[in-house]
Amino acid sequence: MAVTEINAILGLLKPGQRLLGLDIGAKTIGLALSDVLAMLATPMETIRRTKFTADAERLAEIIETVGIGGLVLGLPVQMDGTEGPSCQSVRQFADNLLGKMDIPIAFWDERLSTSAVQRVLIDEADMTRKRRAEVVDKMAAAYILQGALDFIKTANAG
Repeated sequence: MAVTEINAILGLLKPGQRLLGLDIGAKTIGLALSDVLAMLATPMETIRRTKFTADAERLAEIIETVGIGGLVLGLPVQMDGTEGPSCQSVRQFADNLLGKMDIPIAFWDERLSTSAVQRVLIDEADMTRKRRAEVVDKMAAAYILQGALDFIKTANAG
């Protein structure tokens, strides 16, 4: 497969397949899972990054086990709308993944996702710094995936 537009990715899924949202950071990859109806994103886990090959193998295992039909990668666009080194890194990660597996990938603008999740965890959940560090990446992945799902639902409704 290849990189596709976000509003086209659901059309590439087979019945019963889900989307996997990824928040790709330098040290971790947060994962979130959609339901089979592509309505709701749920935080799944955080992978501690090592070498790309090991990270890709772990993702392939999850894709196979859970029935993933497509990936939504958070794209860390800068506040002014330009793409910097972080975006280049995520795009390279996607290219490398496509070299190892045949799965559609779409990007979703993740501006402020981590800070929005941090605010919720601090203000509403009153979590300690240590506990926030344990969950922020998978929560950010869920925030990214839910934003993409909501956009797809709205874009495909009209």
